[in-house]
Amino acid sequence: MGKETSERIQTSLLNAAEKKVLVWLAQRQPAWVTSDFLTYTGLVGAIICAVGFALGHIDKNYLWISSLGLFINWYGDSLDGTLARVRNTQRPVYGFFIDHSLDAITICIMCIGAGLSPMFRLDVAMLVLAGYLVLSIYTYISTILKGKFLLTYGKLGPTELRLVIIIINTIFMYTSFEEIKWTIEGQTLNIYDVAGLFIACFLFIAWLVQFITDRRILSEQDPPKPYSSPK
Repeated sequence: MGKETSERIQTSLLNAAEKKVLVWLAQRQPAWVTSDFLTYTGLVGAIICAVGFALGHIDKNYLWISSLGLFINWYGDSLDGTLARVRNTQRPVYGFFIDHSLDAITICIMCIGAGLSPMFRLDVAMLVLAGYLVLSIYTYISTILKGKFLLTYGKLGPTELRLVIIIINTIFMYTSFEEIKWTIEGQTLNIYDVAGLFIACFLFIAWLVQFITDRRILSEQDPPKPYSSPK
């Protein structure tokens, strides 16, 4: 349990098309490209993304670097497991360990980068990070207890989240919406901060809904035992 052999649950909007693209790409990778190589490529993509975010203070157009990093991160992070399955070279224990250990570092790097960008306040980016990590931890718990690896919540998953950030980057570069601001109890939020708060709320609400659902199911599977006084 808790391995890549667990049933993978994917219900995202882009899942069907993405799966076809990933299989097509995996079948055309040169022999020297391995799953490990792709996993670390995803990490490099996260670093590039964070650098692009930080450079956005110098020039908005540096956010293209951030979007490129997100694409590289998707390429590596999404293709590594597909490549192993296509080549029948899965390593269930090692694969689960290395992939999801680096996932945690990857999201930290990208969220810190976003918080250092001109778009988001650092505290808003950290709230998104907290929500993502809470949901990730819940996913791993579910994998261990239920043997189901829930990759998406509702119709949204990591790929859709990356796409949303790329869209936000593009809007920021070609509009002046950041001038739309609200001051609440002395704290100033721009429109992108509000978007970040919506993303954080979605992550925490997704966790809460899934927690309530699984709590009922697991309670029925593992009912309370009648109390018996010690003799």
